[in-house]
Amino acid sequence: MQSNSGNMIVKKKHNLILVILIFGTIYSLISIVNHYHFRTYALDLGAYTNALYDYTHFQWNDSTVFKNVGENLLADHFDLYLILFSPFSLIFGTYTLLILQIVFLLFGAIGIYKFFETSPQTARFSIHATIYYCLFFGVFSALSFDYHSNVVAASLIPWFFYLINKRKLASSSLLLLAIIVAKENTSLWLVFVCLGLAIQYRKDSPIRNYLMLAALFCLIYFISITSFVMPAFSNGNTYPHFQYSVLGENFHEAIFHLLRHPFEMLKILFTNHTNNPHGDYVKLELHALVILSGLPLLLKKPQFLLMLIPIYFQKLFHDNFSMWGIGGQYSIEFAPIMAIGIFMAISEFKNIKLKNILSVTVLSLTLFCTLRTMDNTIFPISKSRIRLYQASHYTSDYNESNLHRQFSLIPKDAIVSAQSAFVPQMALRDKIYQFPLIKDAEYVVYSMKENSYPITGDEFIALVNQLENSNEWSIQYKDEDITILKRKCNPIQL
Repeated sequence: MQSNSGNMIVKKKHNLILVILIFGTIYSLISIVNHYHFRTYALDLGAYTNALYDYTHFQWNDSTVFKNVGENLLADHFDLYLILFSPFSLIFGTYTLLILQIVFLLFGAIGIYKFFETSPQTARFSIHATIYYCLFFGVFSALSFDYHSNVVAASLIPWFFYLINKRKLASSSLLLLAIIVAKENTSLWLVFVCLGLAIQYRKDSPIRNYLMLAALFCLIYFISITSFVMPAFSNGNTYPHFQYSVLGENFHEAIFHLLRHPFEMLKILFTNHTNNPHGDYVKLELHALVILSGLPLLLKKPQFLLMLIPIYFQKLFHDNFSMWGIGGQYSIEFAPIMAIGIFMAISEFKNIKLKNILSVTVLSLTLFCTLRTMDNTIFPISKSRIRLYQASHYTSDYNESNLHRQFSLIPKDAIVSAQSAFVPQMALRDKIYQFPLIKDAEYVVYSMKENSYPITGDEFIALVNQLENSNEWSIQYKDEDITILKRKCNPIQL
């Protein structure tokens, strides 16, 4: 009997290793390939990689990658991970954050497995829940668009659940701190996560009381960072990311508006409140994919629905309709909560056959939702960034090897202005700007094949013609792919 049990444990561990290897390969084929083929951008990978350079040189980052007037990057997002991760850039170069993001996602998958293995009732679903987490559409969407620290934070959530379940409160406190320093709004999410867990452990008074105190700590942290710390770092003494005009001008007004108009607010969760026609059905698509991914099963475990409240609100009340959808990093927080909550709910059913049917159904629908994200979406997503099963993902319009060679010829200490897609490749330097910001740049890099963002196509054409015909610049290199201009004299002397 013990031998059979031991063999089962070994087999499950082998299955876990296989899952990690498969998804590690898939994730790399999305993220690493995108970076090599110039499908990562100044916002956000370029700006964050430039911050790594500054932190390794013991200096603050001034956000001049994307801002005309310098401002401490911590005023934009209070993200301490970049400081902690910066030494790895000496090893992995411009791929650093992408590699770490993949590592943490896989680490989160192991955390899901470990959490389910802590109980005989849930252990049979450990591999199922792990696959669900790895397969979730929000993970693939996040990987297809650069690096974001909330992805790392979300990957640590399963380990927080695990440590709480093991009653390791000192370790869970350290991990809680490690999670909330990812980004200022992560602490607000953790308020609801801790409250949901307090309900889960309501009969265990020491754990429940600890979680209530943890929720209070996270709330105080959120208020302190957004009301005092970030404004102190900013030029305008303000918090820049309250972009919820439908709720008011600030967090205080938002809370009272939510309390006074609850039914109106519920309606906004499902409707296009900006009246921008491009936002039509974007929220509906999100709801559909989350529901198909198993959300109704959380009705059996409503404490997990509580944990998702701030995620829904920060997405669906936002002024920018692109935040509402299934693209980018804006759905990653669903992954750990739903993976744990759904399979805990399934484990509580009595009928074994029903458990198996629900598990297979949820995994099949989750796969469908992820493929839907890759194939056809209401909110437009660049398919070449995410369709790892098509040849177009592994090619581009550029001669990549030549571009990388030309970039390597630009001196490491030179000041560069480059189009968005080229900034991440050259961001490990003291100064680099997203074109059309030029300022004191010594080199300007652009391509007619790239999107002209953040200026219009006509403005882009006019500007590059002006530069190429100017006496201040000479053409260092030019072909059908790219143009590199070099300033003829020191810009300080101009």
